[in-house]
Amino acid sequence: MLFFFVDNIATIPLEDLGPQIEHDALFPERVNVSIAEVKSRDNIILRVWERGAGITEACGTAACATIVAASLRGLVDRVATVNLAGGVLNMSWDDHDHIHMTGPATPTFMGEVFLREGP
Repeated sequence: MLFFFVDNIATIPLEDLGPQIEHDALFPERVNVSIAEVKSRDNIILRVWERGAGITEACGTAACATIVAASLRGLVDRVATVNLAGGVLNMSWDDHDHIHMTGPATPTFMGEVFLREGP
């Protein structure tokens, strides 16, 4: 996962930069790209380009990594909200290095898998 903290997330064309970075030779297994704007000590805006999927509505893994990375850089406290296109996540990184995330969950896809026998 690759992070960028930016001053104005609205000016970053993630839909163009995401695939370029994902497929760069530096990342032979490809990479997720996250951009975050810290609005205040307890509020972050996050956008994520996931390898093989593109821009996502939400990414819990990126939200967890964002609260830790921003906190380690002194940008936020250990409790903050992370705002994604799909909703708001309440994040906390406790003194035992556990990350807690709460927020809404919404199904985005349902399907069926049919298996067949033989080659």
